[in-house]
Amino acid sequence: MQLSAPIHRLKHNAKRMARQKPIALHEALDHIAVEEGFQSWSHLAAASAGETPATAMMSNLKPGDLVLLGARPGQGKTRVGLELACMAAILGRQGYFFTLDYHERDIADLLASLNVDRAAGQFPITVDTSDDVSADYVISRLQDTTSPALIVVDYLQLLDQKRVNSSLPEQIAALRKFVKTSAAICVVISQIDRMFDLSGKDLPDVSDVRLPNPLDLSVFDKTCFLHNGAISINTP
Repeated sequence: MQLSAPIHRLKHNAKRMARQKPIALHEALDHIAVEEGFQSWSHLAAASAGETPATAMMSNLKPGDLVLLGARPGQGKTRVGLELACMAAILGRQGYFFTLDYHERDIADLLASLNVDRAAGQFPITVDTSDDVSADYVISRLQDTTSPALIVVDYLQLLDQKRVNSSLPEQIAALRKFVKTSAAICVVISQIDRMFDLSGKDLPDVSDVRLPNPLDLSVFDKTCFLHNGAISINTP
């Protein structure tokens, strides 16, 4: 969609509108975005920035999807997952990011790198860094929500770390049942085995997913793999 002016000019217009109204800057940005034919400023910004791994994934998601997102350390899988949760509003959804790997301060730093100010209410995202995160925990948190959800769980290999939690196959089956019945979307971040680095392949695939405990990966509706800025999106 062609913008009526360069994005820096639209930002300037939003700042002027925020001063004149007066309204919050994020409200002015969203108002400008709607005038340009987008649902929100985040939608406009994503479209104007061109396709990224997160926007590529976003365009392939549909209600009821259970998705695996895998990459080696340092390839940006957590950032992509967090960006997806932040962009949930594009699909008219509430974004949730559950992590067993990061603390609140780490997430705040990642959000800042995405130019997201949660305090300003730019994006409707809920971040949960509880040590109790599991499939049952996620489902219980979302059981009474009225808005459709886009859920990101970070990460697969830690879900059954506690003995009190169900087995990994049982947890993934529970998440699959929940997203199917609630029309939610759930993206589960996964580690990739270090042997991939010696494989010579351009991108990982399901054979490279690190599985300390057995799991049939065909339970996922889609698998997405990142490496060196590229992404593959596959339907098993």
